[in-house]
Amino acid sequence: MDPKLGRMASSLLASLLLLEGGMFSPSSPPAGLLEKVFQYIDLHQDEFVQTLKEWVAVESDSVQPLPHLRQEVFRMMALAAEQLRCLGASVDSVDSGFQQLPDGQTLPIPPIILAELGNDPKKPTVCFYGHLDVQPARREDGWLTDPYTLTEVDGKLYGRGATDNKGPVLAWINAVSTFRALEEDLPVNIKFIIEGMEEAGSVALEELVRKEKDRFFSSVDYIIISDNLWLTQRKPALTYGTRGNSYFRVEVKCRDQDFHSGTFGGILHEPMADLVALLGSLVDSSGHILIPGIYDQVAPLTEEERKLYKAIDLDLEEYRNSSRVERFLFDTKEEILMHLWRYPSLSIHGIEGAFDEPGAKTVIPGQVIGKFSIRLVPHMNTSVVEKQVKQHLEHVFSKRNSSNQMAVSMMLGLQPWIANIKDNQYLAAKRAIKTVFGTEPDMIRDGSTIPIAKIFQDSIQKSVMMLPLGAVDDGEHSQKEKINRWNYIEGSKLFAAFFLEMAKLR
Repeated sequence: MDPKLGRMASSLLASLLLLEGGMFSPSSPPAGLLEKVFQYIDLHQDEFVQTLKEWVAVESDSVQPLPHLRQEVFRMMALAAEQLRCLGASVDSVDSGFQQLPDGQTLPIPPIILAELGNDPKKPTVCFYGHLDVQPARREDGWLTDPYTLTEVDGKLYGRGATDNKGPVLAWINAVSTFRALEEDLPVNIKFIIEGMEEAGSVALEELVRKEKDRFFSSVDYIIISDNLWLTQRKPALTYGTRGNSYFRVEVKCRDQDFHSGTFGGILHEPMADLVALLGSLVDSSGHILIPGIYDQVAPLTEEERKLYKAIDLDLEEYRNSSRVERFLFDTKEEILMHLWRYPSLSIHGIEGAFDEPGAKTVIPGQVIGKFSIRLVPHMNTSVVEKQVKQHLEHVFSKRNSSNQMAVSMMLGLQPWIANIKDNQYLAAKRAIKTVFGTEPDMIRDGSTIPIAKIFQDSIQKSVMMLPLGAVDDGEHSQKEKINRWNYIEGSKLFAAFFLEMAKLR
């Protein structure tokens, strides 16, 4: 059989199977240029999957501070830079210096790619952010297949980095390469900023963004991030906000050494008892934070926002079953989503210095450290929250009349991010989603923290949008990470349609 006919048959069969599985189909056939673009992407989907396979094969783990893995990240960045050059982009691989590790060793930081295609002042300029480093993965951790060999099973492409974030980065490149292959003018000017240290805290990225504000980013109108997931397995989403995070440690110390409970039990202010009382004072059984003033800065709920939650497609029973939770704190879809996205939450993470091994050890820890964090929402501020937390814990501790020493510190303070969903790029993305998937997107926030969105918003002061491609069950960071072939290929079409919609709105 002719290879092109084989790919067409494969594409048609995959589409039929996906439609049988309940996926959305386009509301109407795209016309003209868009039709040509979609046909090209369908015909070349196997090539796009093959490229993803080549990228997944690079063990670009930035988390483990090992020289050979760091070299793999460098190799991944070089591979991406070369691919962008082949598209005709001007590419600058910016040297980012060295990373100083706690054990004294240093490792080179992978270059950050700044690339651009087109500089027509009549067109909008859209900048895409992505990362090509991954979390650690080993077959023996529970993977059913080699994590660095992209493996397709029932339309699911399994492999480390498939959805986080190599697949979405390639989907954007696929969209650009399609216009190039068809010898069609790109509807927008395109820039890329791609890093290789996101999983290790985006070392050196913020400094570069600030440094390039008046050069590389001076002509940028919009920033697109595709590094999160849909709310469900089936319905596309647009993300317009994330929570921030203030991470705290509270230390209670009597002395450096532990005590024997038979010798000292009953005559000491025990550090563990003090710490348990402190941690127990932070949040009640309904999830309500007990720190005075903590809710004062939370943005009021508007009727317009309330309507967004009502429109979101979420099956509570399915969500509860997939989470393997017997009961949530709230009973309605709206309450659950609001407490995940637009209200703060406090989580207690662990206790350092406590006896946590099997068996019975009659020890009184001489020093313990509790760790907890507060997810922040607009318009909460990390410095205000830090002050409120310290005042509250100091007050609770003083009432115990303990002779121990107590110290509170904020280890991490990341601000929340929220966008204006009436910005042009949100309107363009909605139209593109309607064209490709035949449905309106869920307008969602993310309960976690994605610092880069706030960095871009504050540093460049341009509109930032998150346009996810992956389904909720993609398992980023897990032993079953995957991206559906359908999401990857239709996502490539989505980005192409988005370019055309942005051009219309100019």
